[in-house]
Amino acid sequence: MTDAGFSADEIDTSKPHAARIYDYFLGGEDSYPADWEAAEGIRDLFPGVGETATANREFMHRASRFLAVKGMRQFLDIGTGIPTEPNLHQVVQEVTPSARVVYADNDPIVLRHAEALLRGTRQGRTAYVQADLKEPEAIISFAREHLDFREPIALSLVSVLQFVSEPHDPYRVVNRLMEPLVPGSYLVLSHVTWEFEPEIWDRIDAIYRVGGTPMRARSRSEFLRFFEGFEVCDPGIVVASRWNPAPDAKIIDERIPLYVGVARKV
Repeated sequence: MTDAGFSADEIDTSKPHAARIYDYFLGGEDSYPADWEAAEGIRDLFPGVGETATANREFMHRASRFLAVKGMRQFLDIGTGIPTEPNLHQVVQEVTPSARVVYADNDPIVLRHAEALLRGTRQGRTAYVQADLKEPEAIISFAREHLDFREPIALSLVSVLQFVSEPHDPYRVVNRLMEPLVPGSYLVLSHVTWEFEPEIWDRIDAIYRVGGTPMRARSRSEFLRFFEGFEVCDPGIVVASRWNPAPDAKIIDERIPLYVGVARKV
């Protein structure tokens, strides 16, 4: 984990990376030939992947605004990805200008664009650290320098837990991140599922493995386990397009293979 002293010029463009593939699906331009090849290979297997990426982004916007309106003033976003406006801090600081946001991601290319993530309001605060979700203690240590752990914090893990395989125990990771957060804090999750098209996900995983990042789609029951002990907010655990959809939502397909949920620590 580094938040300083790392050169973003050390990016390995010879292998695809999940954050750059996701940016490609969103129509971004921060990717390379290896990412394009991987992304198109995934699209061949799963033609709706672009719509799923958009639905995921729209869920992040709605969930972040939902929590800001409820009075949340602190956010820890892990698996931030390449900045695509509006970013989380722009959404929540529009509601609460003094909101604090800490971003974390393990892709060096995100560090290259971190300046965009640090352009918050004058009253608020944003910070960024290059870090791996599999090192929750290090992320918490950095977050303590910028967030007040005596007050509630919203932890956002949007479409990132599928890249934490069983040997790293994703459930332990989530619990370790939530453990130091006080009651009244929130957990925001999204996760791809194999349930709608089970035959394609092993092949999609194989494409991600080329870049050194296995991808594990999970069932609804497996996703529900992440929320054990928390109070799930309405409308419960649903596909991304059905979570409090906005009138201007671009994606309304009810078969988007992405489960989402927001829950409160009690």
